[in-house]
Amino acid sequence: MKAQAQKGFTLIELMIVVAIIGILAAIAIPQYQTYTAKSQVSRVMSESGQLRTALEACINDGRLVIGNGAGQCDPGATGSNLLTGGNSQVSGTPATGTGTPQVSAPLTTTSTIVATFGNNAAASIATQTLTWTRTVDGSWTCSTTVDANYRPTGCTN
Repeated sequence: MKAQAQKGFTLIELMIVVAIIGILAAIAIPQYQTYTAKSQVSRVMSESGQLRTALEACINDGRLVIGNGAGQCDPGATGSNLLTGGNSQVSGTPATGTGTPQVSAPLTTTSTIVATFGNNAAASIATQTLTWTRTVDGSWTCSTTVDANYRPTGCTN
């Protein structure tokens, strides 16, 4: 009689593969969560930082009241699903589940833009803030309360 050849995998081979996949997942999931939080902080830094140009124009033109009426400053903030709160008078009320950066009112030569993380932001950065602060000479600095391993380059604590 002819011996029948083995077909398929043995139980031990399958268990080894499952163990390898489990080890890889244990390493990959935390790294992915860190990557996600870092990218969300960078996104909020960019979104809130875009308001600086509009605010500079308003300050230079003497429009110091935040709002969208005649003679008022509307920085053009749009809702972000990573933020909570914001100025209700800036570009209308944000859609449900979104927020806008909070612009200090009235505008001064030392105005601030504060973005508070919430809604769909990663749990590790929820309720933290990112703040742009204008100095009297017109330059802007970024600071944040998020942990150091999530901070983007150029944004201090």
